[in-house]
Amino acid sequence: MTQVTERGTPLSAAPRAAGRRRSPAAAACVVGGAVAAGLGLGFLAVLVIVLWISSPYPDSGPGGALHLAAGLWLLAHGTELVRYETLSGVPAPVGLTPLLLVALPVLLMRRAARLGSASEEEGEEVLPASAVFSAVLCGYLAVGALATVYAAGGPMPADPLSAAWHVPLVAVLAAAGGVWAARGRPLGPFPSWVPGGVRRAVARPRYALALRAGAGGALVLLGGGVLLVGVALAWHGAEVQGSFLALTGVWSGRFAVLLLAVALIPNAMVWGAAYALGPGFALGVGATASPLGFAGSPPLPRFPLLAALPAEGPGNLLTWAVGAVPVVAGLAVGWFAVRRAREVSYGETALTAALGALVCGLVMAGLAAASSGPLGSRALADFGPVWWAVGAAAFSWTLVLAVPVAVGVHAWRMRPAVAGVAVEEDGWHDSGVREIRWEALRRAAATESVPDAPAATAATDAPAATAATAATAATAATAAPAAPAAPEAPVVRPQRALTIVRGLSLDVPLAAPVPLSPPVGGARVLARRKPSA
Repeated sequence: MTQVTERGTPLSAAPRAAGRRRSPAAAACVVGGAVAAGLGLGFLAVLVIVLWISSPYPDSGPGGALHLAAGLWLLAHGTELVRYETLSGVPAPVGLTPLLLVALPVLLMRRAARLGSASEEEGEEVLPASAVFSAVLCGYLAVGALATVYAAGGPMPADPLSAAWHVPLVAVLAAAGGVWAARGRPLGPFPSWVPGGVRRAVARPRYALALRAGAGGALVLLGGGVLLVGVALAWHGAEVQGSFLALTGVWSGRFAVLLLAVALIPNAMVWGAAYALGPGFALGVGATASPLGFAGSPPLPRFPLLAALPAEGPGNLLTWAVGAVPVVAGLAVGWFAVRRAREVSYGETALTAALGALVCGLVMAGLAAASSGPLGSRALADFGPVWWAVGAAAFSWTLVLAVPVAVGVHAWRMRPAVAGVAVEEDGWHDSGVREIRWEALRRAAATESVPDAPAATAATDAPAATAATAATAATAATAAPAAPAAPEAPVVRPQRALTIVRGLSLDVPLAAPVPLSPPVGGARVLARRKPSA
């Protein structure tokens, strides 16, 4: 007897049917990756063609411009280009990637991965995350391989070995981020072979706080770096303007220089942060700019951002003042590493701050590596900050400052509410007790009922009433009329006022009124008003 599924498909044919259903979705993901790469290439091609048309002295035809656009697209992934037309005749590598240009392929690839993960039609199943990731990556890398081959015929071809790992690296990171965002940004799941203890340890709030603290410290360092760059540009305004005007005299050339300077602003931001941390950045072989001084005289090309460099020679008080940037970053890491919970120990807080400092150091090391690269051969072979020195400096600065700040902030937040009085005396502020007592008071107020007889009401509220009111209620209760009396007028009872008093016991049943006997010292007892006749 053949087993069938709910839709009437034979059980043996169900996997094949699922494969046929998923084939169009997988093909759409492959096309999406190829389209993402094509959009990046098309944008740069249009930009280069516009600049080529507006140039009064074009060096090559439209084919050369398109080859250059393909090379720039590969450069946006971190690939090194090779410039063969040099004065010395020696091929010069160009590996300094404008970080703003990297945002173009990353955003397009991330968008393609998100769309592939969210593509669900009527009666179709959503592809697994691994299938979407692989399909989008295949389409993107196929176009990347074609672009590498096409750029080889241009004036600045790409290094094949550099393109072989830079393009896949950027594509993998962007696609993984897109799939992760489409799946709701989960923290896992981890593979089944990972021990349960490791998975539980990684899921602790400590690591989320460490990531937040490290990211906060890195943002402070980058903000300080861009502030230093802005101050330097304003300080050397005349030199920057003269360098910009001297490069070219046509508006198309100046527009191209302006675009290149804007694309290099994130690089300058990282370089400013490296300068504030202490290691500084290299400007060629044997030339380094740091707060301690600017050593060497490198043969720098004329460019507006390079015109804002500090003067050659030893440092001064003005350059040493940039040390305030890593100090603020360390304070930020310590502040964000503190949890608002009493059960967290001081050792846990210190460990979280140390992990945040490690995250900050790793982030700055990665950014320093991405923002540096060669601009030529020989003297310009080393250009930008040294990644390991920047990472070590960021970790050291933030670790020294973040751990004591985090412990101090934790001690300040966990201090007793009243000086000289321990919070744990009555247990009111313990974890969970306050909520239980408020719920008990609410239920007691909701279930409390007023008796019908005035005598019973007076007897129940005797501890809270005056002596005269109690005597009057007792006399009215013992008096028995001999003859039937006229019907009494309805008694209008005023609303009862509820006064919350500390120290209530939860052992009293909540269904009955809670007597306040003996009265708590310091509580204000409200006497009942006499009902109107």
